[in-house]
Amino acid sequence: MRAAALIEDHPDEWRAATRHPFLDGVREGTMPEGAFETWLVQDYLFVNDLLSFQSRLLARSPRVAQAAVAGGLVALVDELGWFEELAQSMEPTLDAPRHPTTDAYREFMSGQEEMGYPAGIVALWAMERAYLEAWRSAAPGHPDYRPFVEHWTVPEFAGYVAALEVAVDAVLSEASGGEREEAEDAFLGVARLERDFWEMAFSGGGR
Repeated sequence: MRAAALIEDHPDEWRAATRHPFLDGVREGTMPEGAFETWLVQDYLFVNDLLSFQSRLLARSPRVAQAAVAGGLVALVDELGWFEELAQSMEPTLDAPRHPTTDAYREFMSGQEEMGYPAGIVALWAMERAYLEAWRSAAPGHPDYRPFVEHWTVPEFAGYVAALEVAVDAVLSEASGGEREEAEDAFLGVARLERDFWEMAFSGGGR
């Protein structure tokens, strides 16, 4: 099993995770009022949760994956700072209540600690790959949102996602049948949650 095969085997789930009216709204400037700001606040909370998940995943990572996972952690710290600077010129505050979808994602990440390492690294890769593809689908972005699209589609981020995929392929090549099943379940869990994240924001509830 390779990372790419997970996408090929589940095209409908993957499309739902990476294509959504929310992203169409970013591209075309047809976003419902307040939806983007709501998403941004919930995404900040998600990144905090991801930082915790990824730091624990690094402690379990084999040598082949350490550089990619550690580099991603540094980038997440910078991303949180970027959110905090951005919030100074926005009406929503970053200490807004967590939406149930955001909590569901945190619970999913916590649950990966009970699974084998292959499921954890696949989950991380799937989150970041979905994010990259989703924002690429919104490119170039309506002028109101173009800086955000550019921020989340930079070559450095694409390179990070590619490095995670190399790590996933290396781990899955040696994984047992049970570990591969857990990894596939993790992939599908991410796809579902990514879809829910866009939908909650677009419908006015937030991520």
